Amino acid sequence: MELVYQRVLLKVSGEALMGNDAYGINTTVLDFVAGEIKEVVRLGVQVGLVIGAGNIFRGVAGASKGMDRATADNMGMLATVMNSLAMQDALERIEVDTRVQSAIPMQSICEPYIRRRAVRHLEKGRTVIFAAGTGNPYFTTDSAGVLRALEIDADVIIKATKVDGVYDKDPVNNADAIKYQRLTYEDVLSKGLRVMDAAGIALAKEDEKPILVMNMTVAGNIRKAVLGEEVGTVIHS
Repeated sequence: MELVYQRVLLKVSGEALMGNDAYGINTTVLDFVAGEIKEVVRLGVQVGLVIGAGNIFRGVAGASKGMDRATADNMGMLATVMNSLAMQDALERIEVDTRVQSAIPMQSICEPYIRRRAVRHLEKGRTVIFAAGTGNPYFTTDSAGVLRALEIDADVIIKATKVDGVYDKDPVNNADAIKYQRLTYEDVLSKGLRVMDAAGIALAKEDEKPILVMNMTVAGNIRKAVLGEEVGTVIHS
């Protein structure tokens, strides 16, 4: 087995960790994702991970209800730290050496984000979870995922979702939705496809960093992705 991607940035939404629950962290889903990550770590893949916070608190939603946007986003960033610590616990319980680095310093529970230290952890085979987004309000965890991928020089950004790729419309509500196998960054922006926010797409485009959108709820999909098997939708130049 030959790895196509040696170092990856895995972006997992906070909502994905809810499973079928209304909110919070579903431990069954958490353990499943941890197991999928362990499979690729055993292959020798270096894994960086960014987790959203939609299962706990979404800044945009708070702002839409009258809360100050910067305050709401700061709360969302703290929620990503909670998810990151939960994922670290799930990974360490199955003997995957893990470090959490936060863009907002909180030394008593995790490391501060330092790019060179993060790269060194990856080189030593440790999975690094990047928490607290970019550390700044008004930026989503999608943008944070792309930013960290560029900083650690990941080979690909894997956006793990509940859908098996990118469609021209919502496949859940539209039986005639068409799945794209490949897209360019321009396609995503011009068609208004809701893959990730425009800032994240623009960042990836500037560095020509490929994005793979795939269904993380299917066992073995992340493994297939790093081995170069056809899975999901690839967005590239």
